[in-house]
Formats: sequence, structure tokens, C-alpha cells
Amino acid sequence: IKDDFALLTKGRQSQLLPGYVTALHTENIFIEPGAKVYPCIINAEKGPVYIGKDAEIMEGCIIRGPFALGEHAVLKMGAKVYGATTLGPGCKVGGEISNVVFFANSNKGHDGFLGNAVIGEWCNLGADTNCSNLKNNYDEVKIWDEHEQKSVKTGLQFCGLLMGDHSKCGINTMFNTGTVAGVSCNIYGAGFPEKFIPSFSWGGPEGMVTYALDKALATANRMMIRRDKELTPAEVKVLQHIFAKTEQQRELMHVGQ
Repeated sequence: IKDDFALLTKGRQSQLLPGYVTALHTENIFIEPGAKVYPCIINAEKGPVYIGKDAEIMEGCIIRGPFALGEHAVLKMGAKVYGATTLGPGCKVGGEISNVVFFANSNKGHDGFLGNAVIGEWCNLGADTNCSNLKNNYDEVKIWDEHEQKSVKTGLQFCGLLMGDHSKCGINTMFNTGTVAGVSCNIYGAGFPEKFIPSFSWGGPEGMVTYALDKALATANRMMIRRDKELTPAEVKVLQHIFAKTEQQRELMHVGQ
């Protein structure tokens, strides 16, 4: 974020920071044209804060850099953000987040903690979704390696959720430390799901079935249409390929048909 901030802002003038914003180290804050920043707290002492074109920071947000908010992205009211965090274009995010990357057009619009995580495009995390990023015994986190077909050590003490494109989870979903969820998953239910959720899985701790490809594509399109977009023929082919490629993974994890 620091390197990108320097490249994006070199020789350019930031929009004025409104007087009602409480800010530290304003020289490390850059606001693109069209961005809306409502009364909030921005601390850029530890790293820069970049606010993209037509992005919005709602009232009551507390932000610690490094932080980047992409074009047309929205940080919801009362959000607490710890760096280093990047919210991609079109994202809508609230709650508490720490060291997180959201790719474009994904949502976490409500309270709940997400830390040391990577969220793909077109994902949605339901209200009060919470994700562990630290084991109770403080041991090294393991994650599922799709190529090795087993859990492997990460060398990390902090590692949260890794979620593929077009995946969704329902309200009050809980994810264990180092959970990997594939593409086009629909996750819900009480308790912790498995730490590896293969692509095109539907269900939760009580069991999962295969998310039918036609239904997954229809859901993806319904979400995208809300942003005046739709799946391209190339994207459909990619999802068809992933569906076929991950059939063995679903069998391995006992995902029903």
C-alpha cells in the first residue's frame, strides 16, 4: 500500500479533507475527486490512507493506515479498520477488519470480525459473520493445500479466512482459523464448517451438497445485475472449468450430490 500510494499520488494534489474529520498525519492522506468523507477518525501515522474516486466513508468510522479504499467503495457507519487493509472497487464493508484484502464488488455490510483474510470478487458475508485469525493455543496456523491435498503449515501465527470469488455466507456464520473456501460456495448454519470448503459447496457444519452449476451461475448473475454487470461468456467458461476441476475435491471432502 505504501509503494502504491507513492505511485498514485506523486505530483498530484489531494482533495481537501473536511474540517469535521479528526485526522493525524494528513500528509499521508489522499482523497480522489468525488469521494465523500463524513465525520470520522483517520490515523495515518503508521501508513498512508488512500480514498478512491467516488468512494464513501460514512459517519463514525475509525481508520488506521495503511488503508486503501477503491473507486465507488463504501466503508459503512461505525466501521473499525486496522491496516494494512485494502477494499477493492465497489466493495461495501462494515464491522471490524484488520489486515484484510477485499477484491472488487464484495460485501461485508454489517458487524462481525474479519482479520488476516483475503476475500475474492463478488462475495457476500452475512451479518455478524466472525472469522478467527489466531488459534487458542497460539500455534502456527495450517491451511488446506489444494495441490498437496492436505493441510500444510503456513509459518504464520495469524491467518484468517481465504474465500474465492462468488462465495457467500449467511448471518452468524463462524469460520475457524485458516479456513479456505473455494469459488461459488454457499455457507450457512450453526457451528464451524470444515476448514476446507471445496468450490461449489452448499451447506454448513451439518453437511454439504454440491451447488448445482446452473443455480450458482444464476445467483452470480443476480448479484452482478445489481451493479449493472453480468457474467461474460469467458467468465461462464471459467466457472464451468472450475466446477469440473473441483469435482474430486468435493468427493474427497464428502460433499454430497
